[in-house]
Amino acid sequence: MKEKFIKSTIILIIGGLLTKILGMVIRIATTRVIGLEGIGLYMLVMPTYGLFITIATLSLPIAISKLVSENTRNNKNVVLGIIPIALLFNIFIISILLLSSRFISDTLLQNSKLYYPIIAMSVTLPFITLSSIIRGYFFGKEKMVPHVVSNLFEQIIRLVMTIIITPYLLKFGIISAVTGLILYNVVSELLSIFILFFFIPKNTKITKDDIKPNPDNVKDIFSISVPTTTGRIINSIGGFLEPIVITFVLLAIGYNNDYITMEYGMISGFVFPMVMLPQFLSGAVSNALLPTISKYHALNFKKAIKRKLNQAILFSLIIGTLFTIIFMVFPKQALNIMFNDSSSYKYLIAAAPIFLITYIQGPIISTLQAMGQAKLVMNSSLIGVVIKTLVLFFTLYLDIHMYALLIAILCQYIVITIYQYVKLKRMLYN
Repeated sequence: MKEKFIKSTIILIIGGLLTKILGMVIRIATTRVIGLEGIGLYMLVMPTYGLFITIATLSLPIAISKLVSENTRNNKNVVLGIIPIALLFNIFIISILLLSSRFISDTLLQNSKLYYPIIAMSVTLPFITLSSIIRGYFFGKEKMVPHVVSNLFEQIIRLVMTIIITPYLLKFGIISAVTGLILYNVVSELLSIFILFFFIPKNTKITKDDIKPNPDNVKDIFSISVPTTTGRIINSIGGFLEPIVITFVLLAIGYNNDYITMEYGMISGFVFPMVMLPQFLSGAVSNALLPTISKYHALNFKKAIKRKLNQAILFSLIIGTLFTIIFMVFPKQALNIMFNDSSSYKYLIAAAPIFLITYIQGPIISTLQAMGQAKLVMNSSLIGVVIKTLVLFFTLYLDIHMYALLIAILCQYIVITIYQYVKLKRMLYN
């Protein structure tokens, strides 16, 4: 187990580093091609996109990874049997999205330009869901290479399309370009699915029984995925409400839509991606931690769980502290290197120490999920989102620009982390 965990972590770190580099190159290329207005519109619609992706995928990768890692059932049926149910559910979600797209763009986001990007989301959902299910299987088997390889090719094809196709779409207007950025996910996810299937053993035989949903397996999957998804939906709703609250309050106190789009575009398009850049390291540890702790939990090895958790938190904090110092001491240089734009450097200085808390959260959440405590994670998400939304709403009236958002996020992270850590400590030391 120890060797597998270390090997999985190293592979995910290397893959995560390469993927992050490509992701930042894509973001830089996107920003330079469509400009600040385009990136502002794109970032305004992304919380909505994230919400529907969360609903459509139903946290199936986490549930499948946990069940496959336990190796107590027909793993082929665990993976293949859930696909028909997931795709039917996707059709239902797509219908809701199509029917509500005009309401979301015009009423909730108060920007009619976002109508076609929201419509484009619906096309991508089934491909993202299928890809996530297959990834869950490989994570459960602690085979990280397929995930890394598929991610790299996915990013490469997105970069190519961004550079080649986006300038052509701009001829038809900024909305066409933003819509195209969303539709690129269809091609990239298809490529990812093809690559993942390539890694499946050649002698694998699939029967009708493997595809037919097994009630016991479905029940076990949903017992994990439903509370996990609910927690993620709560977080996504928080992200969904974020631009709505910001737009509502700032319009009420005298700002215009152009200012809001530019200011929110700076902090969500430049600052947040920057402070979250090194989190692939913490994410790699957390992803490798889930199947390992699932096995330890099944064997009731509490000492091993505590040791792995402490190691993961320490490693994450060391990395997080290093990058926090860099971002606070060299904010302009970091932003210029990544985006060729340092106008948001004051926000970066303020945000860097706040996001240090997230390096603790990742390993804690993975441990709780591995121990079957998805409901606890869900409850903490609800508490955090309520606090963030309330703090954001009232602090925006202080007319402190986007610093209100940073204050709200800080309050959210502190409360969630303390709540989760206290609960986890009680379980491990009792």
